[in-house]
Amino acid sequence: MATDVTCCTRKGRGRPKIFDRDAMLDKAMMLFWQHGYEATSLADLVEATGAKAPTLYAEFNSKEGLFRAALDRYMARFSAKHRAALFCEEKTVEQALRDYLQALASCFAGSDTPAGCFLINTSATVSAASEPIADTIRERQTAQEQTLLAFLLQRQLRGEIPAQTDVQTTALFLSCIIHGMSVSAREGASLDKLQQIIDTTLQLWPLLISQNERNTG
Repeated sequence: MATDVTCCTRKGRGRPKIFDRDAMLDKAMMLFWQHGYEATSLADLVEATGAKAPTLYAEFNSKEGLFRAALDRYMARFSAKHRAALFCEEKTVEQALRDYLQALASCFAGSDTPAGCFLINTSATVSAASEPIADTIRERQTAQEQTLLAFLLQRQLRGEIPAQTDVQTTALFLSCIIHGMSVSAREGASLDKLQQIIDTTLQLWPLLISQNERNTG
């Protein structure tokens, strides 16, 4: 009788999970990160994830759907962590920026991920034929720029940045620095080289916020 109950219990546990969705997204994310959206084929994704094409289509509907899910995974795993390094009120504005830029540099030039920024890498390789994907990437990049602007506005309200400083232009400047760091890492720059860029940026910081004044007309 005990054996019968055990058998029934085992049968009632349901079908086993075919794959780990997060692990599969991580593998797809790395592939898109390395090669871009268009250069990554469905065959590449099948090989990397270990899931069959019908399974991928059932879960994500299309290659585009899988890319969007991988992009969300990137934002959750990396962008959220970088944002947390920036928005720490116990730090000075300079230390928060340094920690943020160093977190990005470690991601761009680290050995655990492809070189460069996922968003910048993929945006550089998307053609007009993939305009919906390009629009999505641009939206995420704009959101990251807005994160920098929000940080600078917050610190300006706290008096750490002069009231006359044009923080929007400052945010654009920092975004260009980040873009350059990503491209440099993609071209083989080491973490030490990116650290030199960060050090130079922070050395210029007092001059930047004192001379980058708004045009009040």
